[in-house]
Amino acid sequence: MLSFFRSLLKSKVGAGIALAMLAIIAVAFASGDIAGFGSSTGLSSGGVATVGSETISGVDLAQGANQALSRVKQQQPSATMKLLVAQGGLEQVLGDLIDRAAFYAFGKESRIVVSERLVDSEIAQIPAFQGVDGKFDQNTFRQALAQQGMSEENLRKTFAQSLSAQQLLAPAQFGTIMPEYAARRYAELLNEVRSGSVVVLPSVLFAPETAPTDAQLAAFYKAHTEQFILPERRVVRYAAFGEEALKNPPAPTDAEIAARYKADTALYAAQDDRKITQLIVPTEAAARAVAAEVAGGKSLETAAKEKGLSAAPLEFFSRQQLSSQFSPEIAEAVFAAPVGKIAAPKKSPLGWHVVRVDEERKTPARPLAEVKDELVKQLTEEKRRKAFSDMLANIEDQFTNGANLVEVAKAIGVEASQTDPLVADGRVYMKPGQTAPDVLKPVLATAFTMEQEEPQVAEVERGKTFVIYDVTNIAASAPAPLAQIKDDVTQAWKIDAGSQAAKAAALRMLDTIRKGKSLEQAMADVGKPLPPVEQVSMSRPTLAAALRAGKQVPPPVSLMFHMAKGTVKVQSAAQERGWFVVLLKDIVPGKVESGELVFGAQKELGQQLGQAYGDALAKAIRKDVGVTRNAAAIKAVRDQLSGAAAN
Repeated sequence: MLSFFRSLLKSKVGAGIALAMLAIIAVAFASGDIAGFGSSTGLSSGGVATVGSETISGVDLAQGANQALSRVKQQQPSATMKLLVAQGGLEQVLGDLIDRAAFYAFGKESRIVVSERLVDSEIAQIPAFQGVDGKFDQNTFRQALAQQGMSEENLRKTFAQSLSAQQLLAPAQFGTIMPEYAARRYAELLNEVRSGSVVVLPSVLFAPETAPTDAQLAAFYKAHTEQFILPERRVVRYAAFGEEALKNPPAPTDAEIAARYKADTALYAAQDDRKITQLIVPTEAAARAVAAEVAGGKSLETAAKEKGLSAAPLEFFSRQQLSSQFSPEIAEAVFAAPVGKIAAPKKSPLGWHVVRVDEERKTPARPLAEVKDELVKQLTEEKRRKAFSDMLANIEDQFTNGANLVEVAKAIGVEASQTDPLVADGRVYMKPGQTAPDVLKPVLATAFTMEQEEPQVAEVERGKTFVIYDVTNIAASAPAPLAQIKDDVTQAWKIDAGSQAAKAAALRMLDTIRKGKSLEQAMADVGKPLPPVEQVSMSRPTLAAALRAGKQVPPPVSLMFHMAKGTVKVQSAAQERGWFVVLLKDIVPGKVESGELVFGAQKELGQQLGQAYGDALAKAIRKDVGVTRNAAAIKAVRDQLSGAAAN
């Protein structure tokens, strides 16, 4: 979870400072999901940091943390504020706020300012601020701000800061190029092969054999509480239904059938349509010349092509449609011409039309008796759709008026069911392999934002399946009581103690090897039956392909590609399961025969060089503007958000 939070919150200067806040604001207003965005209960407006003459308040930091949590939840719905704070997310948010303020202050001093019109333009592009016509709407804008508890002044300030940073960073990062010789060396690294030896020191091999005392266990639990946090669990009650839950509406009456037939008389009247191909030319002389060529044996398409034009095949037209779309004269000429022949050229506002009649389609009028069955089916379906729509509206009204889910389910003839406790990603808590019913998966995210016993109705499969659902029980995310998980905590204590001992042994091995002894001698000095040495070899393209495919690469293998030849390093295994001693024996450079590969390396390294320039500029700006952090105020916000503040 630590790496997950950091990867989602981490933002390089430039991409993070200049654009991340703008993106977060747009997403947040679109989704309406900034948890506690405007909430500052219990937080002082005092400063957590001073940047130049500007103060970043505790409220600013809390709101930034809530925005960050909303961003994380888009990838990890079960994330909580307590975990975000515990994993250093609050410090990263504060760093972003400081950088934005520093860039803005430096920009003002340097007369690099963001105009009101530029801010207006950025705000107008956020879809949540646009009306039904797709244009910015002032009322919608104000309503969205009110809903999120954000003032217009703060929104504009955020945009101004981020855009100012963007203007300052762009020149520093633009056009950076890595020299060809450096790019070639880098390209050689892209195809290199590295080989070495790896020794594994499992934590379990070094774990204490005796159980911890109650005091040791309690102290370990207190220091590692975040490892034992239970996710939020919710029990969802639901009932799915479709049109089968609807009672059959009354059959259409003769009067209704007759009225529909009368309303759609044009559909059942006699039809006489023509399918045509036409060419439009500017003058009557040109039109008659084309008509003469066609009469002489050329096709209309050929005659048009020889003049640099094209004849357009069109669909069926009635006389009335041709008359309204082009002109009455053209309609008369087309309907006077036989199939396969050219109609007399006629004029419309578009020019002179040369039209070939390709096909005619005549259908006789259809009396009421002939189409009655069609009308009955059509009217019956419409009545069912209306009745079903009315039933959904009635369900909504019942929920609004206080009816509970069981009552409504019984009224529509379906049975309500209840899930086991679920976590936000749909898994059944403490039952591996089990998940929420498929019918609930589209509404699960909403279910984890609802209050208890406030039922809703939602469409699951468009036009076919609906579900009514509510939440009957909510178990908040919190550390599991020590008494309930004593065995798990004991095992974690042993692993932790074993990991520390394994680390100490690995560092002793490192020191022994650096003094000139062999890897085997260093292993023997440990005094434990370690697993055999593993010989590892891998090319960088293989490593890159594995990473792109999302495959798990052993940590020692990755470490080898960050070491110098002949060096030795130690590295921890995941979840404190052990430590590795890694010795890199050989590096075989790859051969670079393609100039394209060198060019690609130049481009990639140039981007990284630009990022480094941006980082350096940010550091210089912070120093120039002056930044002071208030540790006590930061701790107060951290305690408030994590729930550790005194009531």
